[in-house]
Amino acid sequence: MGREERKSCFEAVDIYPVTCERLSNGRSDLEVLDGLIKGGARIVQLREKDICERDFFRLAEIFRQRTAKAGMLLVINDRVDVAVAAGADGVHLGQEDFPLPAARKIAPELLIGASSHNLEEALRAQDEGADYVNIGPIFPTGTKDGVERFLGPGAIAQIAPRLRIPFTVMGGIKESNIKQVLEMGATKVAVVTAITQAADIAEAVRCFRRIIKGG
Repeated sequence: MGREERKSCFEAVDIYPVTCERLSNGRSDLEVLDGLIKGGARIVQLREKDICERDFFRLAEIFRQRTAKAGMLLVINDRVDVAVAAGADGVHLGQEDFPLPAARKIAPELLIGASSHNLEEALRAQDEGADYVNIGPIFPTGTKDGVERFLGPGAIAQIAPRLRIPFTVMGGIKESNIKQVLEMGATKVAVVTAITQAADIAEAVRCFRRIIKGG
């Protein structure tokens, strides 16, 4: 797929699962992926900071094989080189990761997402050519070390109207509070532990998708 086709597929995304093996209750990333596929997720972000580069690339290759077969978009966290080499659909960049304009030069056909923690960062990512931005953390979260400040759902209503590109929201979102972000205009919700630690990953995906779709 080219970038435009990937962008079109991204429009259909609702739940946006992000992996983290150490927060998956003893399950491997591949076991989590199998549950995501079974539950009907349209996208997955491979995020694994605790393994070496070679093993991360091998894992990305397997993810690509399985997601391609399932018709899912695959986004790689941080690593533009791994995303390109593994044939992924996109890369997600944090504020301290590889510069977005340089990533676009290397990977003109990939989706490039960018994390943002305020309006200024979101608008800068948009101006630099991001295909989507993530707004967060919305609620307190334990998945990112050193993060003490959270934005609250109201930040979505402040930032989203200024964006011309799609956005995701992330950070401490669970079944118990997801409606608060949906009420602020979110339609693409990124989660880690709410799915990776679920007793039944596939059913958790289905449940979140129903809620986002208003079912």
